[in-house]
Amino acid sequence: MADTFEPMPLAPTPFADVPAAILDRAARVRLACFDVDGTLTDGSLGFDSEGREIKTFHVHDGQGLVLLRKSGITVALVTARRGGIVERRAEDLGVQAHVHVADKRERVESLCASLGIGLDEVAFMGDDLADVGVMRAVGLAVSPADAHACAGGSAHWRTRANGGRGAGRELCDLILHAQGRLAGIHADGRVS
Repeated sequence: MADTFEPMPLAPTPFADVPAAILDRAARVRLACFDVDGTLTDGSLGFDSEGREIKTFHVHDGQGLVLLRKSGITVALVTARRGGIVERRAEDLGVQAHVHVADKRERVESLCASLGIGLDEVAFMGDDLADVGVMRAVGLAVSPADAHACAGGSAHWRTRANGGRGAGRELCDLILHAQGRLAGIHADGRVS
């Protein structure tokens, strides 16, 4: 006789202590934008002996971005640095990459116009000065736990995790939870 799988009971939601106002903001999100260095990476910039840039991404963050995309939320990486690695990561995940962006707010406003949505339907995760302008304009501004004070002070919500260490996934899970999708994804092991 084969054993049947008996799943462990789900733990209480990690978002039980998130204020209702933040959940309301997350419930409206239709576009999720992420700075890269310091949010989806730990902010370190490495270079190999040929001078090529090296970045390390966390697999949990990538899974979160894919879950958002499969749930119908547009996902965009928005960075001031030049592309290559970021474009490759975005392609792997099936999300948009906007690289070498001088004005992140302007770029996000352009994305909103193309999607026919307002800034109040945008989540933006950033960690430093270049992100503050757009963070102050969107409906849900989020920073990793280790963000610089200027970005942290502009955030509606801060993650428990540091940049490049699961902060991106926390935001993805918050959005999915607020939109009533996370429990089903965890129970089924897939996006339905």
